[in-house]
Amino acid sequence: RSGRGRKLVQNSIKNWAVINSIPCRSPEKPSNLECDWLREQKIDLILVMAYGHLLKKSFLSLASSGCFNFHASILPQYRGASPIETAIAMGEKKSGVTLMRIISKMDAGPIVDCESLIIEEVDTGASMRSKIADSCVALIQRNIKSLLENKWNEKKQDDSFATYCRKIVKNDGILDFSAKAEHLVDRIRAFRAWPGCFFSIGGEQLKIGSAQSLPNNGSLSVGLTKIDLNGNLLIGTGGGVLIPKELQRAGGKMLKTKDFLRGYTFPIGQTIDSAKMAPLLLSAKD
Repeated sequence: RSGRGRKLVQNSIKNWAVINSIPCRSPEKPSNLECDWLREQKIDLILVMAYGHLLKKSFLSLASSGCFNFHASILPQYRGASPIETAIAMGEKKSGVTLMRIISKMDAGPIVDCESLIIEEVDTGASMRSKIADSCVALIQRNIKSLLENKWNEKKQDDSFATYCRKIVKNDGILDFSAKAEHLVDRIRAFRAWPGCFFSIGGEQLKIGSAQSLPNNGSLSVGLTKIDLNGNLLIGTGGGVLIPKELQRAGGKMLKTKDFLRGYTFPIGQTIDSAKMAPLLLSAKD
């Protein structure tokens, strides 16, 4: 999905396949018809990334060299649906992509190889997706020969270190100002593309595009707003002060906060309501 309307568009892989007359199908999930078609093509190797469905044993056995997945984390950490955004939101400093053989358990297959990446302070979910996509190129170039020749080496994951992330939903953008400011900054940059991070004040919802955190000198309680001597908007949190650097009204453009405040009467000195943020990590039994 892409753009403001989150409309479905063909990704670059399908575009390339169509241009080069490569047979290409786009099933929501692999059915028996797709399995029969792949079997007829005598597929050597299946590579999967961000597919979102558990693959049955009948599908995993279709290719002579096996079925492998690029998972956007350093396994066994951040198994599940949203490893990139969740790692940023949790304040991680490192991420990456793991090439693993798929088994009938979510993201639990043995590891073939891994590319590690630093999560910079300026990285958002979108920028990390781009970096991880680029790192897949080196990963497959390094391993494609051994995979096709059935000569790869693999290492079993240590399940005791596994963590699980769930699918991100719209309400994950709601901010709880009783959390630490630095945690809110991480969440804002993780969810900048979608669902965005927002709060309500005076009955209107405002989105924060980016923010920074500072230590709290004790003058701001949780959710209390203030303008400092430099014209910065400050919001008290459960640990430090949050300084929104960009704000957006519903239907408006994302603006630098100082520009935004010139055309918007922000109720300074009022306390912003907070909403409880659901945990992003799940236990294995969940």
